[in-house]
This record gives sequence, structure tokens and C-alpha cells, in this order.
Amino acid sequence: MTLDRAQLADLLAVAAGVLDAASGQFVAGHRADSAVAKKGNDFATEVDLAIERRVVAELTKLTGIGVHGEEFGGEAIDSELVWVLDPIDGTFNYAAGLPTAAILLGLLADGEPVLGLTWLPFMSQSFTSIVDGPVQCNGSDLGSLGTASLGESIVGIGTFNIESRGRYPGRYRAKVLEGLSRECSRVRMHGATGIDLAYVAAGILGGAISFGHHIWDHAAGVALVRAAGGVVTDLAGEPWTSSSPSALAAAPGVHEEILKIVKAAGDPKDYL
Repeated sequence: MTLDRAQLADLLAVAAGVLDAASGQFVAGHRADSAVAKKGNDFATEVDLAIERRVVAELTKLTGIGVHGEEFGGEAIDSELVWVLDPIDGTFNYAAGLPTAAILLGLLADGEPVLGLTWLPFMSQSFTSIVDGPVQCNGSDLGSLGTASLGESIVGIGTFNIESRGRYPGRYRAKVLEGLSRECSRVRMHGATGIDLAYVAAGILGGAISFGHHIWDHAAGVALVRAAGGVVTDLAGEPWTSSSPSALAAAPGVHEEILKIVKAAGDPKDYL
């Protein structure tokens, strides 16, 4: 489904108001205990659940567009239009009392991210974008991403357990990290994929690697990075889609350098 810029701007304004209203609840619940155990040692807090219920209800009422959330699912990802919500990105950080946690909201049109909203309530930062830009932080336009070099860049990378297996085993991830450590200025593990992607779009990070595949971690950030003129693929170098198994987002130039390092690590299956 094609929406014109005016329609997207209207939807963005409504969604921003919904996230602003939920931010007080987000801040008040800091250091919330685990409420729902998930796969591995992951969990959700009562605040995750409450914010998702609230945002889903308000967005559905105000926009008439269904929502797919991390905690409760919902509207199908392949719908013509669907909001994709992560009520708390960086739940471990949030529960521990760290400020690196966010609310992520993206709008997919036929699977393509056309709106991105990333709210960092503890840092008083809100990042927004419409598909063709610009990216804004707290309502002010940010510049487009220029070509940069990895050697001058900070790169965000996902956390991992060296013994983990799955699609991208821990030892494979460590090999990628090893290669990055030789080339980039600094590597950072923030423990919040959406924050990494927002900071790529803002030019704070030169690039970010996500070994995860969850659409709610990526939808908002992919919209932001693309609107800023950045490049987003999976770790094989294929253009990112809503079904991609991973994400590599970076400024032009940096993306090519990181992808070279990732490919030099070889086939993840060889690390099982």
C-alpha cells in the first residue's frame, strides 16, 4: 500500500503522541522485576506488558492500523499496513537500572519500513523519520549520513554467550568481534538493538551489527537508518527485509568495510 508524505506525516504525529504519553509509565517502571520468562534467559517485565497493551489500544483506535507487538503478537507482519512495536528494547538494561532502554515503533507498508520512531525516555531523546527523510531528534532535523571510514567509527554489536549455538554461534560472533577490534575505532555493546540503529541514523555510531532476526528489534531502526542515507543489509550482504535473519546497518563506506570483516569470518555453520 502506498501512502503519500502527508498521510505518513499525520500517522507519525499520532504515533509520536502515543509514545510521549507512554513515556511516563516507562520511566516510572525503571528496575521492574521479571514477570514473564521467555526463551533462554530472556524475560519481560510487567511494564513491557502494560506498555504494549496501552500502545496497541491507542494506535489501533487512533489510526485504524493493527499492531504486531513483541509480547502479544497481533496483526500479521505481511499485512498491507502494520505497526511493529517493542515496548521495551533492552529489557535487561531496564530491569537492572541502566538508562539504555527504548520504546521502538515502526510502520511497515507491504513489508517495507516507512516510519520509524525510537524513544529513549531516560535520555530525553526521540528519533523519528519518514521513509525518505530527514531523521529528526526531538523535532530537529539531523543531517544525512556521509561516506565514512571504519577506522574513525564506533560500532555497536550485540551481546552474546561464547557457548551459544543457533544461527550465529557464539564463537562466530566472537570472530566477527575480533575482526572489528582490529579495524574500528571502538566497539560498543549497549544491549539494545534499537538504540544502536537509532545512533547509526544519528551519526553517533558508524555502524551496528544485530545477530537477531526479530522484526520488532529492527523495523523502527531500519526506517531511521535508510531515511538518513545509510545502508541496511543482512550479514550475508543481502538487502534487509522483514524476514531477514540479521541486520548490518552503517553509513556508506563503513558498511562495505564491516561486511568485508563479516564475510572473512566465514560460514556461521562452521562454528557449530
